[in-house]
Amino acid sequence: MLAASPASAEPLRWGADSEGGAPFVFSDPKDPRTIVGFEVDLAEALGRELGRTPDFVQNQWDGLIPGLLRGNYDLAMNGLEITPDRQQVIRFSVPYYATSEQLSVRKDESSIRGLADLKGRIAGTLKFSLAQRILDGVGGIEVRSYEGQINAYEDLANGRLDAVLMDWPIAMYYSRPNPALKFTGAPIGHLEYGIGVHPDNAKLLREVDEALLKLIRSGELRRIYDKWSLWNPETDALFSKLVQSPGALQEFTEALSQERSWRERARQYVGYLPLLLGRGATMTLVISVTGMALAVTLGLLLALTYLYGPRPIAWASRAYIEVVRGTPLLIQLYLIFYGLPNIGIRLTPLIAAVTGLGLNYAAYEAENYRAGIQAIPRGQSEAALSLGMTQAQALRHVIVPQALRLVIPPVTNDFIALFKDSSIVSVITMVELTKVYGQLASTYYDYIGVGLLTAAIYFLLGLPFVRLARWAEARMAVDRRIPVPARRRWLGVGSKPAAG
Repeated sequence: MLAASPASAEPLRWGADSEGGAPFVFSDPKDPRTIVGFEVDLAEALGRELGRTPDFVQNQWDGLIPGLLRGNYDLAMNGLEITPDRQQVIRFSVPYYATSEQLSVRKDESSIRGLADLKGRIAGTLKFSLAQRILDGVGGIEVRSYEGQINAYEDLANGRLDAVLMDWPIAMYYSRPNPALKFTGAPIGHLEYGIGVHPDNAKLLREVDEALLKLIRSGELRRIYDKWSLWNPETDALFSKLVQSPGALQEFTEALSQERSWRERARQYVGYLPLLLGRGATMTLVISVTGMALAVTLGLLLALTYLYGPRPIAWASRAYIEVVRGTPLLIQLYLIFYGLPNIGIRLTPLIAAVTGLGLNYAAYEAENYRAGIQAIPRGQSEAALSLGMTQAQALRHVIVPQALRLVIPPVTNDFIALFKDSSIVSVITMVELTKVYGQLASTYYDYIGVGLLTAAIYFLLGLPFVRLARWAEARMAVDRRIPVPARRRWLGVGSKPAAG
């Protein structure tokens, strides 16, 4: 008999990510203001058993466990796999669902039938998931991780990926209905979902375990899974085990607790360096330097066309600058990476990242150049024209070189900003420094230590560029003190020194 929820009972706050997608927790296509999913039904059933009204709390998936530890909600329930590293940090309920990983490929693909066939190829999955760990453990596979499952399957259909590995329920909802995709190979591995509870809340853990067992015995949990077409042999075997062997509860609910000394932590941090420096920092530098090179070049072109181009081109340049500066970089990256394939343009993650950052920062660099050019006294341009130079020659030899000296400080600041903004490109599957930090932190739940180490790497990587910019400023300041006749000879204005 399900208990009624007393009015005085505290709500049962449970955290999940409604952007994660079906069939877990997602917005109802008929009414986007309402969330649905089999875990929504499960939360409601748990609330009835516990006599508490379920209260959904939105939280990003990779931050569910930190949010639980901060006390943002009572339960974390969003397809969380029960893994030893997570058991070191939080307590898990008895498993409420068991499944496996499913490999998906394009309909015309016949050479991929298992993980071994993926070596030398590109595979996609959800970031920080068990599937990602499986792919990383195989070796020889280029793994691209995604914030949401639908993007991975879209990239697979568009030819950016060779395969996608995700939990079977996700594949059932996003791969099987897609006419361009198909399942391949046997199920991979075994995983069980559990409800996360704060390690200090043993009372709530016992109540949740008891409620889950009641829902299993009454058949309510199976009815929920049948409703969402998720019942499978793995869950059938799991439920039989739980009901027939109550002593197994202890094995599932006991969290592993291992205290580490500072010396052990230091050795662990040293072990992170090859990943942070080799895999993360290198890609961050490549993206930042190439992105800024594009931004500087395009920014100068935009500034010149805005100031000196024909009116239609000048208006187009100004429109570009205002639109790009007025829209978020994240949206621009999504449009470039996920939107362009709809019109037949498919960019690799690296090219999309460089293009997105370069096009975005070009608008800001254009404003820097415009300010620098307009700061040069008009007499400079008039003098160059009076000496027989064309407008283009005056810009090239007189105006732009002086403007470049003026804009070095703001351009340097923009490069440092772009260097840090490169962390955003992780949303389009790029693995750079911040992405590696997130992977390590979410695996070991050490956001402070790994975060400080990553911040130090960012600082040390950016410091040489700051020093280089200051050296360039000082060097150009010396150049400005060179006598005018000498500068004129260098610029090709004339070889005859001025009188006096």
